[in-house]
Amino acid sequence: MAVVKNFKTEPQNSRVGHTECSGIIRAVEVGGEKYVQIDTYGSSEREFQNKLSQSLRLTESAFNQLKKLGEAHF
Repeated sequence: MAVVKNFKTEPQNSRVGHTECSGIIRAVEVGGEKYVQIDTYGSSEREFQNKLSQSLRLTESAFNQLKKLGEAHF
């Protein structure tokens, strides 16, 4: 699992599509620290479907950066 504290913004460098998968977002608290956690699960083409693939925990700062970028982009 990765904890993201800050994001660096870069221009898109790839136009290749990605495989769709399921995701879950959670509000978690660990040791008094609050995070937004994003878990992704295997695609339908994977050998073990619905198995946890990646987890990211975003600090408040990282979440606010992501939210700001998303609002500007969409």
